[in-house]
Amino acid sequence: MADTIEKNVTRGGQFLVKETKCEDIFTPEDFSEEQLMMRDSVKEFVDKELWAHKDRFEKKDYAYTESSMRKAGELGLLGVAVPEEYGGLGMGFVSTMLVCDYISGATGSFSTAFGAHTGIGTMPITLYGTEEQKKKYVPKLASGEWFGAYCLTEPGAGSDANSGKTKAVLSEDGTHYSITGQKMWISNAGFCSVFIVFARIGDDKNITGFIVENDPSNGISMNEEEHKLGIRASSTRQVFFNDTKVPVENMLSERGNGFKIAMNALNVGRIKLAAACLDAQRRVTTNAVKYSNERIQFNTAISSFGAIRSKLAEMATNAYAGESASYRAAKDIEDRIAAREAEGTSHQEAELKGVEEYAIECSILKVAVSEDVQACADEGIQIFGGMGFSEDTPMESAWRDARIARIYEGTNEINRMLSVGMLIKKAMKGHVDLLGPAMKVSEELMGIPSFDTPDFSELFAEEKGIIANLKKVFLMVAGSAVQKYGPDLDAHQQLLMAASDILIEIYMAESTILRTEKLAKNQGEDKVQEQIAMAKLYLYKAVDIVNSRGKEGIISFAEGDEQRMMLMGLKRFTKYTNNPNVVALREVITTKLVAENEYCF
Repeated sequence: MADTIEKNVTRGGQFLVKETKCEDIFTPEDFSEEQLMMRDSVKEFVDKELWAHKDRFEKKDYAYTESSMRKAGELGLLGVAVPEEYGGLGMGFVSTMLVCDYISGATGSFSTAFGAHTGIGTMPITLYGTEEQKKKYVPKLASGEWFGAYCLTEPGAGSDANSGKTKAVLSEDGTHYSITGQKMWISNAGFCSVFIVFARIGDDKNITGFIVENDPSNGISMNEEEHKLGIRASSTRQVFFNDTKVPVENMLSERGNGFKIAMNALNVGRIKLAAACLDAQRRVTTNAVKYSNERIQFNTAISSFGAIRSKLAEMATNAYAGESASYRAAKDIEDRIAAREAEGTSHQEAELKGVEEYAIECSILKVAVSEDVQACADEGIQIFGGMGFSEDTPMESAWRDARIARIYEGTNEINRMLSVGMLIKKAMKGHVDLLGPAMKVSEELMGIPSFDTPDFSELFAEEKGIIANLKKVFLMVAGSAVQKYGPDLDAHQQLLMAASDILIEIYMAESTILRTEKLAKNQGEDKVQEQIAMAKLYLYKAVDIVNSRGKEGIISFAEGDEQRMMLMGLKRFTKYTNNPNVVALREVITTKLVAENEYCF
């Protein structure tokens, strides 16, 4: 089966060693009519029910979050990823990303409730549950009659999720487990009907998952709502289980399979979190553009000042790049799922394996887009000046809400290390050939460089050459680090972090270039000058990051001649033949934003 899939669909992580043609990626311009209609209906719901009542979320109106979730359930929005036989809409992966994207831009409080319910609250049952479990719980979760929550984190078990102390003890008659333990940071705890709870049976190496109905008379109690920096109306509580009885038939999957369930749920959660940060960037950028057009200083709108224009261009560019990479990966996952189903695999197994295949891209996107949304909100405050610091404008709440995105679904530090670690594991299993390309880079470093001037007359010819060279930087740095440290590389976290930043920039920049190249081919270069400028600007910034992180890595683990050779290679691989005019690129982007008075890409 794997061989058949291999012919049709690129494997996760292969972007690093395989040239991708722009025709082979999916972009937001490829949405179907049905997807565009779904997007518009979601935007209508968000504007009417969420954005118009933003102050209620900021005032910790938990009841309004719950009632908004019920309305979303009535519209079918809680069941987009749920198969039709269990009361959902059974949409493809791209469509579920689209809904997650556009439903999440108004307030982090609602997007957290939505993400926790539809993702980690429902999906473990959909993907790992027995037929009986799915029939019993999933239709109620898909309709919004019931809400779900996910109990993994404990006071002593955060990033080290498998170290939880919560215990599950089988009764003497073998009919039920008694669960005892403490869970914390539980989203939706205040109004959920069912928990996915992870506990350890005996001295098992790995935790086990259980479906636990929320019944206070069954030994379940909670602390008061947490007081948080942001996502203020997202219900977040500690949950205590004291001899809580759970029927044996409510074990999720098999004994000891909980860690696997948790990790696979997080893979989906990571790419969906990236999607959930996209519309927030569009809205913040739009608000910043509108304000800069209205705000008059020194007898002129501040949108005419270069310092402001630079910020707007960077905000829009990062949003555009995030969209490009997120939907590229989403379609790769969707295609992988379809290929597996075509081979006769069940939908459950196909979805699990499809997402797992692209776990590297999921981690990359989680890190990149969560950091971009924070930077976007931060610059939004700066453009608003003193007003941006006030609760009377939407910027300060956007900044507070954005901050959690770098922490949940695995911290960005964990995800950085995971992305490189998973790639190396794939290489060791033979799923991605890193060794061959890395050897070629070594040979190239030893050889005499070509002094021929390539033909850059075609759009993005130089940029695509640069991306190919950035991939060589990663192979050079990561390959040398693996050679030097072998299996002990995990202990060198700072090197892994530097390598992951290079990997992230390659994927994000390449996705942006490919989307724009496809757009230019379909619409004509003259129609997409702003997008071309954004793609070139993003790459320019990416090259700087790769250069900086590559140098840091090289001078930290290589010495003498090896270090000198690698630094020369780094210089060669991050060099432009024709440097872009960065200020001119930003001007092209901002002129369009200011004229349209919104994020318009």
